[in-house]
Amino acid sequence: MDLDFYGDGPLGDNPGVSPAPVIRKIVHIDMDVFYASVEQRDDPNLRGKPVAVGGGQRGVVAAASYEARKFGVRSAMPSVTAARRCPELIFVKPRFDVYKAVSAHIREIFAEHTDLIEPLSFDEAYLDVTENKQNIALATDVANLIRAQIKEVTGLNSSAGISYNKFLAKMASGFRKPNNFYVIPPGRGAAFVAELPIEKFHGVGPATAARMHKLGITTGADLAALSIEDMRTRFGRSAQYWFDLSRGVDNRQVNPDRERKSIGAEDTFPEDIKTIDDARRLTAPLADKVWRVCESRALFGRTATLKVKFSNFEQITRARSFPGVIRSRQALGAALEELLAATFPPKMPVRLLGVTVSNFDRGEDVVDSQLALPIN
Repeated sequence: MDLDFYGDGPLGDNPGVSPAPVIRKIVHIDMDVFYASVEQRDDPNLRGKPVAVGGGQRGVVAAASYEARKFGVRSAMPSVTAARRCPELIFVKPRFDVYKAVSAHIREIFAEHTDLIEPLSFDEAYLDVTENKQNIALATDVANLIRAQIKEVTGLNSSAGISYNKFLAKMASGFRKPNNFYVIPPGRGAAFVAELPIEKFHGVGPATAARMHKLGITTGADLAALSIEDMRTRFGRSAQYWFDLSRGVDNRQVNPDRERKSIGAEDTFPEDIKTIDDARRLTAPLADKVWRVCESRALFGRTATLKVKFSNFEQITRARSFPGVIRSRQALGAALEELLAATFPPKMPVRLLGVTVSNFDRGEDVVDSQLALPIN
């Protein structure tokens, strides 16, 4: 008899008993501080030292080594802030061609085990190993074999989360970082979510966390205590998603054919805003987040879009397209400044702003669209 991938017991056949539904075996592989680790691997002088990938006087940190993280340096942090927190911080320019090549080797390792691979970026992916090519019974064994192969081929460490759905696998991969793994079996999924602080939920940003805190929701258990009717009142169309997630349920499939059409981020503010200065301050972290994802996935778009939702829930969008792709965070910021200037002052207070990059160029040659932006 085969054991299930959590080792909880046999899944053998019982005459006269309907077969149990197949429990999926989902693995989330996440490389440990990928960009910074590649730089430390390739330059021995950087090993054991605080390293930040990115930088520049007006730039942001794309990745920080664990040595830098001890000083509070994090990705998306302004470079000047990072340097202030860690005076010994070493900035290195990103080499996306190298990261892309290493990522391709990692993807080849994934493909030795399953065709159901959903890359999220250069450094992380979901894998459905329910039926894997090596016929390995335990998903933990598959995950750790993959991690060992990645280490052997690339010299880099990775972490893994193993569970029966994507949300829990994602949460598990960060639970024992770095260079480790964690398993959330079906019998403990709901309990794991119940103890999880709401701000730790994947996809929950500061604004959503603040809104939930105002509703008295600080943990998954608080969320699960709400009825579906209560959730519909509070969360509208997202009610079913939160209802399921609070109970450890996530039926999304690992989708190897997913192609992103856009990359965006938005925030609902605790208090409505009216001034362009407030709008600039609040769109900056959104632009940072969007740009970080664009860089990590090597997806550079020609169109920047500003989303505005007013206090009466009316919504508008303003967009600007360019001949070449938006190739830097500064270029994205300049495009957003133009869109903000065309929108503010608004006709009424604003409750939400969003930033999106789309119209991706998937070819190898890209044009720096800073050339298309007005220079003041």
